[in-house]
Amino acid sequence: MTVAWVDVGQRRPVDPLLGLLDPWLRTRRWYAAGAGPAGPLTPVVADVVREQAPALVHAVLRTAAGQLYQVLLGLRPELPRRLADAAIGRVPQGEWRGWTLYEATEDAALMGVLLRHLAQGGGDGLRMERTTPLPLPVGLVPRPLTAEQSNSAVAYGDRLLLKLYRRPEPGPHLEVETLRALTDARCARTPRLHGTLLSGGSGLVLGLMEDLLPAEGDGWQAAVRQVADCVDGTCPAVPATGGFTAHARALGTAVAEVHTALADAFPRVRLTAEDIARQAAEMTERLETAVLEVPGLARHRGGLVRLYEDYARAGARGCAVLAQRVHGDLHLGQALPTPAGWHLIDFEGEPARPAAERAAPQPVLRDVAGMLRSFDYAAQAGLRTLRERDLDEAPGARLRRARRARAWAVRNRRAFVAGYAETGGTDPHCHPLPLRAFEADKAVYEAVYESRHRPSWLPIPLEAVHRLART
Repeated sequence: MTVAWVDVGQRRPVDPLLGLLDPWLRTRRWYAAGAGPAGPLTPVVADVVREQAPALVHAVLRTAAGQLYQVLLGLRPELPRRLADAAIGRVPQGEWRGWTLYEATEDAALMGVLLRHLAQGGGDGLRMERTTPLPLPVGLVPRPLTAEQSNSAVAYGDRLLLKLYRRPEPGPHLEVETLRALTDARCARTPRLHGTLLSGGSGLVLGLMEDLLPAEGDGWQAAVRQVADCVDGTCPAVPATGGFTAHARALGTAVAEVHTALADAFPRVRLTAEDIARQAAEMTERLETAVLEVPGLARHRGGLVRLYEDYARAGARGCAVLAQRVHGDLHLGQALPTPAGWHLIDFEGEPARPAAERAAPQPVLRDVAGMLRSFDYAAQAGLRTLRERDLDEAPGARLRRARRARAWAVRNRRAFVAGYAETGGTDPHCHPLPLRAFEADKAVYEAVYESRHRPSWLPIPLEAVHRLART
């Protein structure tokens, strides 16, 4: 990766801050798990956006392992109590000696400074390359969005969303490229892109500015709440519909509409038998690696390998599979219910996969499989919510609730597929084998994730693996 240095004059303003940043980086949600100590840190990009208090410094840092991390840092002689949780430490030397260094995205005043800086062009450092002619409304009130994610986001009023890539990549960037194409196509199911954040000649894509969608929460939150109500018997809808199926069906329609827009904007390819065999081999390779980390997968290894081999054999028999640009990491948390219907967000793809692999054309069934897995997860999450409320749950009630949760997942999975089939160019019902293979591959990925981060959730993907390996 070739990344140029961008600086303000000949100064290295971030150097006195580096000692504080190493331990702090390791506490961040977006720091690579298992990466170990970050230092020694090397500034790749550094820019003082504002020098006087409160100061704002933008930087991209390279760790000893070669990973890149983007930071927005605030500095104040004294930190207000409202920003106490954002504190990183006291600067030991340099022009800000004795000042407190802190996470700038938590400071509305500095996020307002940043918006005005970007609206004015940004100069040689951090700047925005505009994709629409509309001026940025600099008077909007900023607020950080606190949802746990691998990037950071700041909302400006009810109109704009600034997304900062904490682990930036050289362009062209998958999400920016995708949203630009969907904006040009006037896709009604995705936010409009206003601009891309860049820095001098570094070649890095640092973030984007897009429309803030008018949504109260996301699809995951809505689904989990509804599961808890229905499983507890308080859902106002009749059991046959499950209370969410109309939403699930509409979501299937929305996903199909986005896939159609992506198929028009980017090339579509027909996968050859060799392509499908390679996909199956990659699934098997991921499984073998996962078994070493999650021993509970070992008993299902034979069934999953046979499933992947069946998919490869279907390709050899001439089973037609089309591939195109897809979302790449589709789940209920990436779908927002708005007054105008469902919208999809976050087109970066699965974070653990290399950028080139994420940008490659994929069967749309990968996205469908990801959403099917999400409905299973929502059902189990709603069930967990009830169990945490009712610690004295009787065995009979526990069994009843578990059955209702499974039934909820089945109903909504079917509704989503039906909505997709009505609108999309591919009917998932007609491709059960590749759909099962992609869903199993996703469940294996989930098992590794849960083993690393949430061991108590590991039974959820293991149950799916058990079902898919036996089907």
